[in-house]
Amino acid sequence: MGIFDFLTGEFIDVIHWTDDTRDTMVWRFEREGHEIKYGAKLTVREGQAAVFVHEGQLADVFTPGLYMLETNNMPILTTLNHWDHGFKSPFKSEIYFVNTTRFNDLKWGTKNPIMLRDPEFGPTRLRSYGTYTVRVSDPAKFLSEIVGTDGEFTMDEISYQIRNIIVQEFSRVIASSGIPVLDMAANTADLGKLVATAISGTIADYGLTLPELYIENISLPPAVEAALDKRTSSGIAGDLGRFTEYSAAEAMTEAARNPNGGGMGAGLGMGMGMAMAQAGMQQGPWGARAAAPPPPPPVEHVWHIAESGQTHGPYSKAALGRMASEGKLTRDTHVWTAGQDGWQRAEDVQELAQLFTVMPPPPPGA
Repeated sequence: MGIFDFLTGEFIDVIHWTDDTRDTMVWRFEREGHEIKYGAKLTVREGQAAVFVHEGQLADVFTPGLYMLETNNMPILTTLNHWDHGFKSPFKSEIYFVNTTRFNDLKWGTKNPIMLRDPEFGPTRLRSYGTYTVRVSDPAKFLSEIVGTDGEFTMDEISYQIRNIIVQEFSRVIASSGIPVLDMAANTADLGKLVATAISGTIADYGLTLPELYIENISLPPAVEAALDKRTSSGIAGDLGRFTEYSAAEAMTEAARNPNGGGMGAGLGMGMGMAMAQAGMQQGPWGARAAAPPPPPPVEHVWHIAESGQTHGPYSKAALGRMASEGKLTRDTHVWTAGQDGWQRAEDVQELAQLFTVMPPPPPGA
């Protein structure tokens, strides 16, 4: 090996990273001994950041550009190495390239249903899923908090944690939003912004941001969706009678499609058809006829009694019946009630005459 080959292998002249993957977030520039030549060229492309780590400590962070690695553009590394004066010899340091572009079309979804109290349906459950976008906003923090010494860190290694954070914040936001389930589809954009804002504080501690979060679908359990379909069908039918006719027609159609389905299906379809026909005859072509109102209850009279030039009362018919049984009201007692033309004897009033037939009259010849 010549002296030129030895120097080429021992010192680094050009440091750069060309990413040929779509999921690599951090890549460590590998070199045996991590020896870097003073004055070497560092190329940081758009969508990248280069982080220098010296003896386990984060040093300088380089944004996109072309750099000559000298003491004047490595202030932290110069301080760590106590380079008070000019420095010409190689130095050892690890270099991590961080991808700062957006990682798009990442999936999230609720593994288990979310319990919430809907203002219309009461306690219910729902599921949701969608996509999100993430990017590294603070390469140094992301390297220290998440990556560590991993030489090649991919999106798959952090996506599960981010999905858990999204689902947790989505559950909290959706349960406290107060938006009815039927109106959530019209508010997915606003809900997505609320969730992204709620998540931003947590993932900022990882050196990440969430530029976009989309809610693609919010769904109810199958049983609730089936009940909603029935409710929609009832609304289309207009009223209970029409809905009954609609259900009967559906059953008859289904029975016709399955002629070999057995006697039970045929009997059920026939029975519902007869019920529909009977309901149609009773209701007429324009729907159910309004039932005739019940007759008003009879007006109960109250009575006044005239005795010895004085009036007493009013008394109900029941009270007069007790007075008749006690002998205080006789056939010749004059009575009057509202609407009656003058005083009349009790036995001449048809409504009171029956009070005196409860007890047998005196025997003939008594």
